[in-house]
Amino acid sequence: MPINIALVGGDEFRAECSDMDNHILSLVPHQRPRVLIVPTAAALENPLQAAINGVNYFSSLGATANQLMIVDREQADKSSLVDSVYDASLVYFTGGNPHHLITTVRGSKLHKAIVKTLKTDSILVGSSAGAMMMGSVLRLPSGEWIQGLGVAPGVAVLPHHERSDPAEVLRLLQKEMVPAKICVLGIDTATCCFGQSGNWVVLGQGAVTLYQGGRWKRFGSGETLGNVS
Repeated sequence: MPINIALVGGDEFRAECSDMDNHILSLVPHQRPRVLIVPTAAALENPLQAAINGVNYFSSLGATANQLMIVDREQADKSSLVDSVYDASLVYFTGGNPHHLITTVRGSKLHKAIVKTLKTDSILVGSSAGAMMMGSVLRLPSGEWIQGLGVAPGVAVLPHHERSDPAEVLRLLQKEMVPAKICVLGIDTATCCFGQSGNWVVLGQGAVTLYQGGRWKRFGSGETLGNVS
């Protein structure tokens, strides 16, 4: 079961996320949390703007925020860049392109750094594509399921889930034959599923839909999913 991982459904760095993110920051054992924004998923769009948005947002919440401009595999394997992860209280992967993100990070020095931070008090956050990357598998827009980082084992994430009909999603998942023992989390925007102390709890303005065992169930803010892995 993951410790200190926040899986966000998308629309990060907006006012409606502030209560959720303030709660997450309150769990960091530092008076002024050190936040690192990683815009790798936005590399094919505007990664610098994504990073700036994150830095400005978390600075407004009272954190010390910086950007880690890793946008390709070569940079993801540079110790001079990756080592800054070890000094962060919270590492935040933005949304963007999930395929570019996972192929850039998986197996890299950045991947190894992420795994090591989870053995400390640091918190790992991923929004939309960033959240998808954390699971054991992720679903590409083409419908293909590929291997994720697995730092949230036994889990797959469907972001922006407020746009979806759970009954239709369940039929699709059954048709696509999702890998065995995978629990799928449909996470609304401005909402996260936070893994800590052996359980997943919902934070934010929306809900999380759990797809497991051929059924689905929605959980609102403050509700606990339990051990879904």
